[in-house]
This record gives sequence, structure tokens and C-alpha cells, in this order.
Amino acid sequence: MVEEKKKKTAKQRPPRRSWLRRFGSVVKWMFILGILGILFAGGAVTGYITSIVKDDPVRSEELIQQQVSQNAITGFAYFSDGQPIGQLRTEEDRRLIEFNDIPQLVIDAVLAIEDNNFYNHKGVDFSGTLRAVKQKLLNESVQTGGSTLTQQLARRVFLNLDRTEDRKVKEILLSLRLERFLSKQEILTAYLNKVPFGNGSNGYNVFGIKAAAKGIFGLDDLDKLNVAQAAYLAGLPQLPSKYSAFNGVGEFNETAFDRAIERQRLVLRRMLEENKITTSQYDEALLFDIKGSLAPHTKKAYATYPYLMLETERKAAEIILSLNEGKTGASADAATASADNTLMLEEARQQLMTGGYRVYTTIDKKVYSAMHSISDDSDNFTKDSKARGKEQTAGIMINNKTGAILGMIEGRDFNIEQMNYATQMVRQPGSTMKPIAAYLPALDAGLIQPAGILDDAPIIMKDGSKGFHIPKNANNRYQGLVTARYALNKSLNLPALKLFNDKVGIENAWAFAKKLGITTIQDDDYNAQTGVIGGLRYGVSVEELTNAYSSIGNQGAFNDAYMIEKIVDSQGKIVYQHKVNPEQVFSKQTAYLMTDMLRTVITEGTASTVKSNYKHFKDVPIVGKTGSTQNYGDVWFMGYTPDVTLGMWVGYKEQINTLQGDAQKRQAQTLWTKVMNTVIDKRPELFVTKEFTKPEGIVKATVSAYSGKKPTELTDKFTTDLFNAKFVPTDSDDGISKAKYITYNGVNYLPLEGTPEDFLKEKIVVKREKPIQDLVKELLAAFPAMKEHEPLEYYMPEDAKTDFPTEVDPRVDDGSSPAPPGEVNVSYSTGKAVITFKPSGSSDVVGYRLYRSLNGGSFQKQAVLSAGENTVFNPGTPASVNATFYVAAVDVAGHETASGSVAGGATPTPEVTPPPEATPGSEATPDPGIIPESTEDPGMIIVQPPDGNEAPPLGSGNGAGGNASGNNGGNTGTTTP
Repeated sequence: MVEEKKKKTAKQRPPRRSWLRRFGSVVKWMFILGILGILFAGGAVTGYITSIVKDDPVRSEELIQQQVSQNAITGFAYFSDGQPIGQLRTEEDRRLIEFNDIPQLVIDAVLAIEDNNFYNHKGVDFSGTLRAVKQKLLNESVQTGGSTLTQQLARRVFLNLDRTEDRKVKEILLSLRLERFLSKQEILTAYLNKVPFGNGSNGYNVFGIKAAAKGIFGLDDLDKLNVAQAAYLAGLPQLPSKYSAFNGVGEFNETAFDRAIERQRLVLRRMLEENKITTSQYDEALLFDIKGSLAPHTKKAYATYPYLMLETERKAAEIILSLNEGKTGASADAATASADNTLMLEEARQQLMTGGYRVYTTIDKKVYSAMHSISDDSDNFTKDSKARGKEQTAGIMINNKTGAILGMIEGRDFNIEQMNYATQMVRQPGSTMKPIAAYLPALDAGLIQPAGILDDAPIIMKDGSKGFHIPKNANNRYQGLVTARYALNKSLNLPALKLFNDKVGIENAWAFAKKLGITTIQDDDYNAQTGVIGGLRYGVSVEELTNAYSSIGNQGAFNDAYMIEKIVDSQGKIVYQHKVNPEQVFSKQTAYLMTDMLRTVITEGTASTVKSNYKHFKDVPIVGKTGSTQNYGDVWFMGYTPDVTLGMWVGYKEQINTLQGDAQKRQAQTLWTKVMNTVIDKRPELFVTKEFTKPEGIVKATVSAYSGKKPTELTDKFTTDLFNAKFVPTDSDDGISKAKYITYNGVNYLPLEGTPEDFLKEKIVVKREKPIQDLVKELLAAFPAMKEHEPLEYYMPEDAKTDFPTEVDPRVDDGSSPAPPGEVNVSYSTGKAVITFKPSGSSDVVGYRLYRSLNGGSFQKQAVLSAGENTVFNPGTPASVNATFYVAAVDVAGHETASGSVAGGATPTPEVTPPPEATPGSEATPDPGIIPESTEDPGMIIVQPPDGNEAPPLGSGNGAGGNASGNNGGNTGTTTP
């Protein structure tokens, strides 16, 4: 049993394993564990990478192609002749280049320093990466970097530039993907178009090899780069800010340049090592004077032409926006469209800035420079005031035929005020609005002609704050009946107001102005009775007002002013081309008549400064209109030749700060003349038309100076001027009549029965639309509601005494003799007697008689004076005779009371009053302030009949100009009440 158990035990013991089997088992388990470790590590790495890229999109081939090829490209602006103004506003200069235009020398230099294994790797150069790690760990002097060009491109296009481990992983994966979808040429071209190279000589950050060559060396053609320059540029992208030889304003930076030279030498050494250049080329490149080949310092366009570049940007962005809206369609919701407009305009501006557009303007460089030579000269302006600031000006010159803006003055100092005063500022136009909203529409409708008669007499307007408002003229007087030409020459306010309010009508006037490009008219302006002399809600811009005047020079055809001729995209395609589209707003005949009226504004009217200082009357004809606002907060001059229109404004930033002194009040005329003289000298070829073309249908005619109608036998005053043949008057003169009347306080009345005959006048009198008697009633009714006003006599027109009487003399006989005049005195002036007296205190006195006694003889009546006219007799009696005088007061019933004193001391012994007769020295003394009827009335252009008895026939001849001499006195500007 025991042996049997031992046998069993022996059989159950496992046999001993050999060492080979044991080794194999260890290897097997190590392999298994290795596989598991690798799987685990791989899973961990995969998980790590997945966690990094889980939020990154998987970019399609189409998206990669699109984003790699998408480049911000610098845009440029040009003068009308193609000369560059400068690059559009951005701190970057980006210029694209095609692969075929990149010299092999540049490619060799870039690859030698950045990625010498570029054509062999698939996006990631592991050997290069290991080499870069080694150089960094050992702090070697040469640091080549481990990123391939593909990685750098991927980083710049798809990732931010922060140095993080996550970014490096994404960069490697993106590089591998880029290499799948892009060729080596595409990658290299995209890289050389996108990487930064520091600042150029004008201070812009240059991106891409083409912009770098231009900005750093001034070379447009990369083939002109030599080995030294190519190596210099190739070394910059590693640290462009550290190696940039220019700072942000284009100034030379010696320290940074020295660093860049060290980097250049490294590039040259790598090129030599890669056999891209020979030893002799290497040595020659080291000796090349890089510093001497740098581009000269230039200012940015926004420093040289700041106003012009901003204006170009604004107008071009508006065009880009309109093009975008045309592609996408206008919004159906107007309110939404209006709310989005600002955002959309900003997007259009950004598109313009980065889209590589080339904007060609209408600005003539010589004109622009000539205009700014005037505005840049401080001697042409009043010294700066601490209280008012800098005297500002704005001007704009427009081609009449096309509407092209040739030049402008946008302001005097961009550093003080960036607003463009010529296009963005809106100010009250003063009297420069008169031709646009009064005379032009009236002429075109036949409501007035240059020889038409207007009444320069007061009108009374309602005023919520003051009760009533009575507009005034700048010359502080009212001249009565005047021709339309004279009213415009002297810039009289009342005739223009009557045209605007009564003949044309406010609604029609503003509709007409809008057709001439005035867009600033507001709803409130339709209630502004003084809008035609500058009483607008906001006003007008210099550009729009000048644009409106240019239509007159263009024979009534309006072209909307423009500054952008065309826009070309980065591919050379014209995306916008301006088309001239004139609209005939008023007739050629109207334009010519208006031009001729504005001609005499200069020769005989308010534009005397232009007349005195303009140098080219013989070569270039000019016409124009002055304007000023209340207290001279603004002064204007709008003038044009047959070819161009120039508008000028002068004032201060704040309109409350007014221009003072005669020189400042005429400053717009002064600057207009200086600008025009200079532009004609610099660009005479712009002024080819030597006279304003007279169209058919213009005739010359002589009409009544009382009504502007056909003269009659009664007509004794005439005016000859130009007419539109369609509107030559056919009705006979109804503006005058013969009447017997008496004058009281400067107003003519029908006499009472019993009024002495020697105080009555029987003459030709004027029958105006509103009789003076009616005006007096209105004035007297308005005065109580006015806080302040002038005396009644201030408002009487100068020809009031010639007015046709419609009311009966308001004086009533009190039943008794009048109180006598007092303090009769005689003195002698230039050897002739002058008798003065104090008027009677009676209210029914119609006038005074002067009596004279010679050598103690009987007293004879010498002269009469109407009550209220004067208290001075000038009988013409010489001092050499022994004469005694007394004065008698006479009432409406004919009662006479002699003065209590006699000049000369004798006691008066009145004789029976002889009937009035034409005895020497017996004529009534004229009022010194009244123009005798035998002389020309203010504003009348007198033409005597050919034979002294008959008026010249209407429509006689077809002359080029009216016989418009007129009175040369008058105001020097206009004020808005």
C-alpha cells in the first residue's frame, strides 16, 4: 500500500520546465504587455488629440481652397489723370502676386531659411522639427525653426498666432490636410501673399512679398530685386516687428535695421549651403549697400491728402453699398432698411478697404493743389481768434457739362476739424438762394423778365414770438419799384420774398430747387416765408448749392455732381462707371437771361470785390451771386464760367461766431477770386469757352419802367433789356395814371373839397399792386403787436410820393384858423436866403406858404411846402437884396394864419394872396431827401424815346445785352432778417 501511494505521488508531480520555455513565456508576456501599452498610449494620444480638435470643423477641400485664396488686398485712389492719390485707409499694405510672377531667386531665399525640405515633405518635416528642438535645447546660435511653410500658412489662415501646445497639434493636422488639397505652388504663393514683412517707408504694415518689395525698396517689379535684397526680405517674416527698418510713421530705425542685416547674412549663408547661390554671388551680396537701396520716407496718403482720401472713401463706400443692394435686392421693410443702413455702409467700407479696389476720382490734381494753395496760406485769412476760433472756408469746383467735381477746399486744418466743410456741412445760404428758388422759376414760367418790375416795399409777416416781422434790406432802405435785374444786382430782399411767396409760391419754389439737387429741404421749410433769403431749418451744403448753380452754366441742364469716375476690382474688372445723365430742368433761354442778370451783379451790383480783383475778364467770362446770413455768420459767393462753377463759403465752425469788418464780410468774394485766378493760371485748358452761348429766342425790348409792359403815350420812363421772346409783354402800360393829389407824411391822398389849389399836384403817378395807403394801414395795425419796430417813415419806399392816391386826405377841418408857425429865421448859404420855421400845432394844416417883401414893398407869395415834408424854404433870394420874409400856415379849408414874426424885423402886412403863378423863385422847395422827378428814380433804367416823344418799339432788335446802366449805389451784401 505504501509503495502504491509513492507511485501515485510520483506520477502527480509536474515535470520541470526548460529554460527556453520559460524565456519564451517571458517574451510572450512582454509582447502582450507592450501591445497593450502601445494601445493604451495610442488611445491616450488619440484621446488627447481628439480632445484638442473635437471642436474644430473638418474643413472640406472647397473651404480650404476658398480661405487660402482669400486675401485682404490694399485699395488705391487716383486723380482724374491716373496719378495715385494714395492707398485707401488701412494700416496695412497688401498686394497680390501670381506664382509665375515670383522670381526663382525669391523662392530660393525663402525656402533656404524657412523650409529647405519644402518639396519633399507632406506638410510636416519631422527631421526639421527634431533639429529645431535640438537647437532650442542646446541654445545654439542658429535657430532654424521647426514649422514648415505649410504649417505657417495653416496657422495664419485657420488658427490664431498664440504659441500653445494645442495650436501646434492643430497646425500639424491642418498642414497634412492642406497638402492633400493644395499643390506646392499654391501653398508657396499663398504664403508669400500673406506673411508680414514689417513696416514700409510710409509706415504701413506690409503683407506679402510684392508689398514688401514696394514698401521697403520702392520696387514694383520683383525681378528687379538682387540677391542681397531678396535675402533681406526672406529673413523678415520670422520676426517682422523686430527686423523692421521703418517704424509706424515710416521713420528709419537703425537698431532694427542692424538686426535685419544679421538675419540677411544668415539667409545668404543658408542659400550658399543649399547651393542656391555661388560664392561670388554670396560675397557680392555681403558688400551690397542695403541701406542705400531702401525706399525714401513718404507720408501716408491720409497725411498728405487727408480730406480727399476720407471723401473718396465715403463716396466710394456709398457706391459699393448701392452695388451690393442691387445684387441682393432692396429690403421690403423700409424701417428695417433704414435701421440697417449704418451697419451696411460700414460693411461696404470694410469691403472697399480690403477688397483691392482701385477708385478713380474726377479730382484734377492741379486744380486741387491750386485751390489748396489759397486755403493753406494763412495770409489769406483773418488771424485766429480765441473767442471765435479759426476762420474757416470751403469751396468746390464743378465741370458744368458733366457735373464732375474738379477740386475742393474741405477746410483749413484737418487736425482741428475732420468734417468736410464742402460736402458735409449744412449752413444757411443767404441771398445765394434767390436765383435758385425765386428768379429762375419765375423766369422760366414767364412770371418775370429782367426788365420786369418788382416792388421793393415792406411786407408784414406773422411771427409767433414777436407778433409780426418786417424783413429789411441790407442797405436799410426800401427803393420802391425796381427792375428784376436791379433787384438782383443789389441783392434786395423784398423783391425776392415777393417772388418766392406770391408769384412762384413756396411749394413750387422748393420743388424747383429739389430738381437742381438741393436735398436738404425739410417739411418745416414749406412754412418758411423767408426761406429764399436763408431762413431754412438747416440750410444747404456747399456742394449742392454749387451744383445747382452749375446747371445755369450748363444752359438749364442739371447733372448731379459726382466725384467717383469708376471703380475697378482686384481682378481689373470695372464694377462701377459713372454715366453722365443731364436733365433739362429749365429752358436755355431762362439760363441765358439768368446768366446775364448775374453778369451785372458783378459789373454793377454787390460783387464789387470780384469785379476789382478778377484778372481774366478778357479771356474767361464770369457771372455770380453774393450771399450772407444774419449778422454775417456766413458769407458766400457762387460764380461760374461757361465751363466750370466755383462756390465758396466763409465763416466759423459755430455760426454764432460772426464775421466782422468789411474785409471779412467780403471774404468769400476775395477767396473766390484768388482761387479762380490761380486755377485759370494753372489749368487754362479747362476754360475753352470764351462766351456764354446765346440761344435762339432771346430778344431785346423796351418797356415801361413803371409796369414792365408796353409803353403808352403817357409813359415817360422806360427800360430796355433782354427778354425770352415767348414772354415779351403784349399788354399796355397800366402802371401809371395822371391824378390830382395832395401829399401828407410822404403819402399821396385824394384832396378834400376846398383844399387850396396851390398845395395840389397834378402829375403822372404810379399804380402799384399794393398802394402805399394800404401799406400804411397794415403797418399801423401791426405796430402794437410788435415788441420793437422802426418809425413809420423808415418803412416808406423812396418812390412813395409818386404813388397813385386811393384814399381821401384823412385830415378834417376843425372849423378855425390854424395855429401859426413859429420861430421864423433867415440865414444865407452860398449867398442865398434860407428860411426856417417851426410847424404849426394844428392837426388840419395842409402846408405852409412863404411870403417875401423886397425893399419894404408888399409881400408876395414865393413858395409852398406840404405839411410833414420839410420846415425849410430855399427861395433863391440873393443876400444882396433887401428882403423880408414870413411864413403862413394853411389848413384843409384854405384858412391861413401868418407867423407872428418876420425875418428881417418888419411887421408883415399881408396882401391878398395872388393866384399861383410861375414867378421866378416861387417853386416849392424840394425835399432834400426826395429825388426830383426829373431825375432817375432808384432802380429805374431810363431809356429816352428816340425822338423825345415816342417810346421805342417793343422787341426791336435781337441784341446780346440790355442797356442796363442803373444806379450803382446799394448794399454790399445781404442779411437774413
